[in-house]
Amino acid sequence: MSEPSHPYKTYSEVKLQQQQLLRKNVIDAACILLAEEGPEAVTVRRVAQKLSCSTKIIYSIFGSKDGLANEMYLDGCRLLAETFQQVPSTDNVLADLEALSWAYWQFAQLHSAYYKMMFGGALSDFKPDEQSLEGTTTALSRILETVIHAMEQGELEEHDPLLVVRMFWSALHGVIHLQFAGHFEVDMAQGVYAFTLRNTLAAFKTSSSQS
Repeated sequence: MSEPSHPYKTYSEVKLQQQQLLRKNVIDAACILLAEEGPEAVTVRRVAQKLSCSTKIIYSIFGSKDGLANEMYLDGCRLLAETFQQVPSTDNVLADLEALSWAYWQFAQLHSAYYKMMFGGALSDFKPDEQSLEGTTTALSRILETVIHAMEQGELEEHDPLLVVRMFWSALHGVIHLQFAGHFEVDMAQGVYAFTLRNTLAAFKTSSSQS
C-alpha cells in the first residue's frame, strides 16, 4: 500500500519551492527593469537592489549575468510555447496558421520585454547559448507542425518546412521589430502585419487552395 499523503511539505520540498520562487522573482525583476529602464539597467546589482537582496544570492543561482539572461530567454520561450498551445487546432490548417501568427503578435505586445530580449537584441552583449536556441525551436514547433500538415493536405506548396517557417517568422518579426524601433504606431503596425501575413501565406499556397 502507498503511504498516505500529508497536508504538509518536507523541508526539502519547501526549500525547493523557495528556490523556484526566488528564481522566478529574479527573472521577473530583470524583465521589469528591461521594460521600464532599458537594457543598460539589467545588471545583477540593479536586480539585487530591486529585490532587496545581495548580488551573491543572484550569482549563486545563475552564476553570471549571462546565466540570468539565458534564464530570461528560456522563460520567454516557455511563455511563447504556452501562447501557441492555447491556440486550438481545427480542420482548417491555413486558418490555424493565421491564428498562430496572430498569437505571435499578441505575445510580442503583451510580453514586449521578453520579446525584445529574445528577438530584438535588447541585451546587445548577450548571445543565447545552445540550450536557449533549442528553446526557441521548441516554442516554434507548433508552427512547424502546422506547416507540415498544410503541405500534407495540399494547402501549401511542397518546400523544406523549416525553411518556410523561418521565412514566415522573419517576415512577421520584421514588422514587430520596426514597430518597437518606433517606425510604426501600433495600429499601423497591426495593419502592416496583417498585410504581410496575408501575402506571405499566399506566396506558399497551392493553386487549388487559392481558388
